[in-house]
This record gives sequence, structure tokens and C-alpha cells, in this order.
Amino acid sequence: MQTRKIRYGIIGFGHFAERAIVGAIQASPNSTLVAVQKRSLAAAREKAKALSLPHAFSSAEELAACPDVDAVFIVSANSAHHAETIAAARAGKHVLVEKPMAINAPEARHMIEECERNHVKLMVGQVVRFSPVVSRLRDLVQSGSLGRIVSARADYLFDARLSKRSWLFDRVLAGGGPVFDIGVHCLDTLCYVLDDHVRTVQSQLSPLPTSIATERTAILDLGFSKGTLASITCSFEAPTRHIFIEVIGTEGLASAHDFTLGESRITLDVIRKTDGGSTRKESAEFDVPNLYIEEVTSFSRCILDDTESPVPGSAGLQHQRVLDAAMEGGGTIS
Repeated sequence: MQTRKIRYGIIGFGHFAERAIVGAIQASPNSTLVAVQKRSLAAAREKAKALSLPHAFSSAEELAACPDVDAVFIVSANSAHHAETIAAARAGKHVLVEKPMAINAPEARHMIEECERNHVKLMVGQVVRFSPVVSRLRDLVQSGSLGRIVSARADYLFDARLSKRSWLFDRVLAGGGPVFDIGVHCLDTLCYVLDDHVRTVQSQLSPLPTSIATERTAILDLGFSKGTLASITCSFEAPTRHIFIEVIGTEGLASAHDFTLGESRITLDVIRKTDGGSTRKESAEFDVPNLYIEEVTSFSRCILDDTESPVPGSAGLQHQRVLDAAMEGGGTIS
């Protein structure tokens, strides 16, 4: 008997969707792609034809109204996430929206309310949660084998001048620069691994963002509710990609480079204190799958089984409050 598949439409089809999302949906065992949306109908039809898809649209509203679509994957510029999520929810479509969830917390809250009101699932695209490296790091923290966690850090830097997403530097379209684009990956991973939420944030942004231009480098100092102190360094101005996470406890520490990557072999290093007062290092290698396939499959499963969203809107809203405060220099998170 063939398993029912969730039929997806991609809103905001562009380079990222073509590179990462199309293949993920097509490779997922419980998902299928049936529609794409681009601002140009001719371009949308061209892509749909190339991918052998039955539907192409020039607006999110038209795609959401399509009876052959069960769920939408929103990969447009950040400023469009709110309106497109509302349109999809009101059309009765489940929503997987790329991170960051919105431009600000009020938008994120409204997205949650509309999805709840229309009885559709809402998931935020924090794809890094599906990495076995991150899962193992979370297990180490939650088991207590590292002791009480005193500090943590997550860094993500790359050269965004090479990116095809030119809107990353536009404050109106992006909301923020590296804080919104890659800092949010670091933030979600730290919150997930620590199973905790941020209470305070202080930020340094360079250059200071304006009403039209984003920051390009940022350092965030975070205070978590259970007492852990953490930091995030993110930048669009690095000469090469640098990605790193480290969690330090009273009895040991764990760290990994490239923790956000999929389809890679990633090493997790763990250093523990021994009874004799010395330390012992252990390293484990993980074959990380395509994280976008894992993400889409997980969301489709929650729709089919009517279970809780793997990354609910509430997580996106909490992160959005941190992002909003960070863009203003810092503050206490309610």
C-alpha cells in the first residue's frame, strides 16, 4: 500500500530553493512537489516545466488557493514571511517557513495565531536540529555527563559578498544581517542543546544598522535562564567559512566544527575530567545526512500523524524576541 504524500508548493522560488529545497522534497519518502511561485509567471512556468510540475503561480495567494497543494514551504525574503504565512494559513495550508520566522516578534505572534485559528501546522526551518551531531551534543548536556553547563558559544562566519541573495544587506527585506541570517542558526542550536531559553542579550553590531542597511558583523552575549552564559559571533565579512560550537560544563566540554552542515562527516570532540585530575579526550565521527530531506520528512510526518510541529512557532517567536533585542543593542527577553 502506498503511503500518502504531502503535496508541497514552494513560495519564493529562487536559487536557494532550486539548490536545496526541490531535491529535498523530491527525495522525501512522504512528500512531493507540485507547485512553485515566482514573481514572474513566465519564469515560474519555465521552472515548473523544467521540473515536470503541474502548477506555477506568480503570487503566494494563488499558490495557496490551489486545491492540489497541502503545504507550503516559504523561502522568500524575510520581509515576505508574515504575509505569505497568513495567506497560506487562511487557505488551509500547512506552513514550513524558513528562518528567521519573521521581521519582528509581533509578526511572528500573528503568524502563530493565524495558523492556530485555521487549524494548520506551522514549522520554522531550523534545519540544524536534525543533525545527529547536534542531537548527540544535546544528549551529552541533558545526561549531565558534562556536569553543570557554565558556558557555550556558537560561531558562524562566511563571505556573503559571494551570495546570490543580494537582499541580505537590505534592512527592509532582511530585517537584520548576519544576526537574522546565520546568527539565528546559532541561537536555535544553543537553545535546543541546552534545553533552555535566553533571558538577556547584549550585542555589538558593526557597522551599526540603519533603516536601509544591515550590520555585517555581530557578537551577542547571552544569559540563559538556568545560568549558562553564552556567545554568538556571526559575520558576512569572513575570508572563508568558519562554523563552530562549544559547550563547557564543570566535568567536561564538547565541541564540533561545521555543526550546521549536512551531507558531511563531522567530528564531535569530548574532553572529560578524570578522577586523577587529568583529562581524557574522545572523538566520534558522524555521517550527517541531507538535513533538508530530514526537515521536510519530519514536517510531513507531523501533518500525516497530526502531531506537534518539530520546530513550533513558539520557538520561532522566542528567537525573534532575542533577534529584535539584539538589533537594538540588547535587553531582557520576556
